[in-house]
Amino acid sequence: MSNTYYKSGFLKKLLLIISVFLGVTIASSQNKIEITGTVFDEYEMPIPYASVGIPSKYIGTSTNDDGVFSMRVSAENMSDSLEISSIGFKTYKIKVEDYINNNVTTIILKEEVVSLDAVIIQKPAEIVKIALKNLRKTSLSSRHQIDMLYRRSSVENGKTRFMVEHYLNLMDFGPSDLKLDEVGIAESRKSADYRFAFKKQAAHAVHVMTQINPLRKNINVKDYQWKRIDDTAYDGEDILIIQGKKKSQKKHQEKNWIKLYIGLDTYGIYKVEVSRHASEFSNLKAFYLYKKNSDGKLVLSYHNREANFRTPISEEKQRLLKLKTKNVVSSYRHEAIVLHIETNRKKFDVKNSISESKDMGDYNITYNADFWRAISLPPETKFYKKSVTELESIYGVPLETQFNGVNN
Repeated sequence: MSNTYYKSGFLKKLLLIISVFLGVTIASSQNKIEITGTVFDEYEMPIPYASVGIPSKYIGTSTNDDGVFSMRVSAENMSDSLEISSIGFKTYKIKVEDYINNNVTTIILKEEVVSLDAVIIQKPAEIVKIALKNLRKTSLSSRHQIDMLYRRSSVENGKTRFMVEHYLNLMDFGPSDLKLDEVGIAESRKSADYRFAFKKQAAHAVHVMTQINPLRKNINVKDYQWKRIDDTAYDGEDILIIQGKKKSQKKHQEKNWIKLYIGLDTYGIYKVEVSRHASEFSNLKAFYLYKKNSDGKLVLSYHNREANFRTPISEEKQRLLKLKTKNVVSSYRHEAIVLHIETNRKKFDVKNSISESKDMGDYNITYNADFWRAISLPPETKFYKKSVTELESIYGVPLETQFNGVNN
């Protein structure tokens, strides 16, 4: 690992201290080794949503809001390189075997590579145009399988009243394609259902995740006003943060924007943020994180979003709930964590492939408690903890009890 210093005229010097509190447990049933750690910056603040994984084997996860991560590796991974990366910080690499055997506790990374001293001649709109045109080159665009943990919480009147988790097998051609090629629900579990408004989506939420991703929508660059708002770096590459606002927006849509994090060397898009406000009670905030694989191609790492809206209820429910309005303020909280990507066609294995279009809470997949006990789930995020706390507070029933009671 290089600790070379670089100079920059645009960003303050950055220093990353990754304090890794190592926890190693053996999962004998699957012959796996679980490694855990916590990632901080120089101010001892946790770094959320950092990508953690073994790019050469397409194995990975993300840190939660507290900078904590956990993932399982096998004996075959001992000589592989474990990488921890986050936008604004230099990628940290260490051999898996060294990570375990050396009982690493503190890693100090010196200055990040940010060298934007030279004048950037290209206009923001031109940079966006090139980045979108090169999506197929900069991202993994051959057919591949994504194994993903997808969670959705249904919120009514400010409280989570239903949650469903799916372990998905997705076939995809990357963000340069308009939609997913195939979706399989390998495993599923649901909480108790305490909803009274029953707002549903017309398709599985992972399809919606794909449809609202600006990278997949064939954006007409000329329709937006693009502006460079900041710069940073990722894995040794300078990044421009460019925000676009649609020119034809109405007054109540002024807060609508797209934000792209674009590498100046490769024109790869490392992060996408979206904010949409259709009205006072209808808005969406979402982001997508991408990371490099061993071939330098960008692949999806993490996504979350929350969409707010109003849901009508009957007069009877309005009376029972003692509400003054016929519309309940509702929202969906979504979270997707990519755990593995498979590129070997011989190993593709999509379980319970779905073709019908219906709400993800309406799919009835046989509950496999052993799977959920054995899988190495990523550490709980605040996004997830909030939903669990709210669900358990309704009748005081622990979520695990709900899983066992409802799904069996």
